[in-house]
Amino acid sequence: MEDKLKQVAQWITTSKKVIVFSGAGLSTESGIPDFRSPGGVWDRYNPEDFYFQNFLASEASREKYWQMATEMYEPIKTAKPNHAHLAIAELEKLGKLDCVITQNIDGLHFKAGNSEEKVIQLHGTAIFVSCLSCKKRYDRDEIQERIKKGQKAPRCNDCGGILKPATISFGQSMPEKETQEAYHRSSLCNLFIVVGSSLVVQPAASMPLIAKENGARLVIINRDSTPYDDMADVVIHGQAGPTMASILEHVKQGSGVVV
Repeated sequence: MEDKLKQVAQWITTSKKVIVFSGAGLSTESGIPDFRSPGGVWDRYNPEDFYFQNFLASEASREKYWQMATEMYEPIKTAKPNHAHLAIAELEKLGKLDCVITQNIDGLHFKAGNSEEKVIQLHGTAIFVSCLSCKKRYDRDEIQERIKKGQKAPRCNDCGGILKPATISFGQSMPEKETQEAYHRSSLCNLFIVVGSSLVVQPAASMPLIAKENGARLVIINRDSTPYDDMADVVIHGQAGPTMASILEHVKQGSGVVV
């Protein structure tokens, strides 16, 4: 294991373009439940009820959606970055990070210290709410206060349009700009590090393949095995936090930075 950690650290040090691809395993280590795991949100709700088309079609669907979304937001609001988030943010400070491509909607990369221009959010963010008509953006807490006061499916103050958390729902198109940028960056990187993703949700999961096909080294750090383990240069089955913290320590030692 130690040899693998040192190898990844050496590749980070010598690579010009390093991408970190983060998934739900990063969030769960900060106490945010995995929606798909036993006891998760999808044990209590039917995902088909929350397709984007249903959300648009009826007030009843929107009310049910906001009930579920409020339940999901509570742990996100109080979550704190773990050691993996902090290590990834530190890589940016050291000038070693091209970007983070994340499937997560919790904003923890920003809480850890990553800058907005370095994080590509493929599935949107739960931290803001958008009007689907005029595109006005609201702070999530402001809208949650309205819900506490009895609004079941809040509307835009400006135009009366439908409000929705700025996340990508089932049946909703992936954000075109972010997706294209992520594909482009993946094709140009030297080192692609997957942290805490099972690599089963498409199209995001194809990005490690694009990086590998264009000559990048592929590192996968995840608790469980993934469909891409066989093609990875290094696979580490373990927790994201301690693993990334150890890799960062080796990076700093190799760079002569005082740890």
